[in-house]
Amino acid sequence: LKEIRAKINSLEKSRDTLRDLLHFEDFEQIDWYSIAKKIDELKAQKEELESSSDIVKTLENRLKKIEDSYKEKRYELTKLHQKQGKIISDIEKFQSEKEESLELYESQKDNLEKYGLELKSYLKEEKVLKLELHTIKRDEQRVRESIQKQISSLSAKIDRSSQKIISNMQSYIKEFPTFTKDVDASTSSISEFEKMFNGLKKDDLPKYEKKFKKLFREGTIQHFLTLKTRLEEEESAIRKKIGLINNSLKSIEYSSGTYIELSMTKSIDSDIREFKEDLKQALSGTVGGDDSYDESKFLQVKKIIERFNGRVNLVDVDKKWRKKVTDVRNWFSFGANENYLGDGSLKEYYSDSSGKSGGQKEKLAYTVLASSIAFAYGLEDNSSKSFRFVMIDEAFGKGSDDSTKYGLELFKKLNLQLLVITPIQKINIIEPYISSIHFVHNQDGMDSSVIGLSVEEYLEGKR
Repeated sequence: LKEIRAKINSLEKSRDTLRDLLHFEDFEQIDWYSIAKKIDELKAQKEELESSSDIVKTLENRLKKIEDSYKEKRYELTKLHQKQGKIISDIEKFQSEKEESLELYESQKDNLEKYGLELKSYLKEEKVLKLELHTIKRDEQRVRESIQKQISSLSAKIDRSSQKIISNMQSYIKEFPTFTKDVDASTSSISEFEKMFNGLKKDDLPKYEKKFKKLFREGTIQHFLTLKTRLEEEESAIRKKIGLINNSLKSIEYSSGTYIELSMTKSIDSDIREFKEDLKQALSGTVGGDDSYDESKFLQVKKIIERFNGRVNLVDVDKKWRKKVTDVRNWFSFGANENYLGDGSLKEYYSDSSGKSGGQKEKLAYTVLASSIAFAYGLEDNSSKSFRFVMIDEAFGKGSDDSTKYGLELFKKLNLQLLVITPIQKINIIEPYISSIHFVHNQDGMDSSVIGLSVEEYLEGKR
């Protein structure tokens, strides 16, 4: 099989070669030798002619020079055509610019007469010694840039000045809203502000400065001094009243071997502390000459008055503030000390009644209640002859007998006149503290009747 395959391959190659040979129908198609021989003959003939005649060589040289000269002339001609085209284009351009310039000149003739000298100064600044047609665009650009630079600088100055003016307007409007309610903070309102300024100059306000200081000293400052004095008097009165109440409380035994004493310390409330400090600063240094009544003093006073009057958008807040800081009772934090009768040393301090028993809370409540009523009425020496009436409804109904006695003794010591409405079972406790009794009886809830007795008649009937 291998030998047969090798033979088949050899025969196929022979077949393909014979088929390729059959493509050539004429010998000339493959006769390369005859063509090569002819080329060699022609080359030899050419060399023979060239070597035998100088005329041909001379002609060839002249032909070459002529060809080179032709190429050069064609190049020069092309350049001339280009130059000619540029000149024609420039002529058209300059003609158009001339027409535009004439048109612009006619439209700006008046401005040139008006700003001619100024324009010359710009040209001088830019070192333009002479206007030339070929440099006029460049010179125009330089002058335009110079002018635009000045415009930008001036615009920036205008913006800064405008902002400063508007800022001052806003401050003035905020400071004097009553006089500026019809204007706004903008450059369009400058004329209105000028009118206000001229009005101030016309009124010659500076000459009233001395009068203002006098009024400020004798009016406002004096009123502030009066306010401070009144508040301090109330503060002193509170301390005095608390002292009188404590003298009465000291004679009443609170619990075994102790008595109650009301205590008071300065409030740590920030509003009250700031108000007292502001009031102090406003009045500091105002005793003496006029020099102390400067603008800073005026601003200190103004700050307090504005809050008293109620600032814009803060009227309710300032109203609460005013009520708090001018109520001298708020200047103190109150509590109660339970002291030993023997040496007056502290047993316990009460800021409230939390953590205490029902009886302790009741007795503490009686103390605060009776002290508050006595404080309102006052504890002068002739207080026993004044009308100091207190009516207590449902009194002592659920309290202990000990607490009831403490409360009644407390009211007695503080010279308070009582009408006690209480259940009948408490009569025996309150007998020593009353001068008359009125029994109210309601049969079947339809008809009430009242029987009035003096305490002596009651006790006689009871016996």
